[in-house]
Amino acid sequence: MYPGRKGMPNMKIQDYEKALMFTIWGQWDDLLVLMVRTNDDLLSKRIEIFLHAFHYPSKQHAVVSSHEELIQYIDHALGHTSLYALDV
Repeated sequence: MYPGRKGMPNMKIQDYEKALMFTIWGQWDDLLVLMVRTNDDLLSKRIEIFLHAFHYPSKQHAVVSSHEELIQYIDHALGHTSLYALDV
């Protein structure tokens, strides 16, 4: 486990790091695979909502809003620690 991350397994942190990277770089196929493989149901649902809004855009606001919510959830899950501050 990472320092300061009591009770949070490495796999879950790696899922959040991957989700953040895939979301920032627009790697939607990889994000879809992560959505299926992650054990975090909330992360999976947030990814699903964003990908659906992105693929079937009814309004630009819905896409932007779901993207921001996904990023905020990942940031919250990582404990507001930058990726560079994690001791690997």
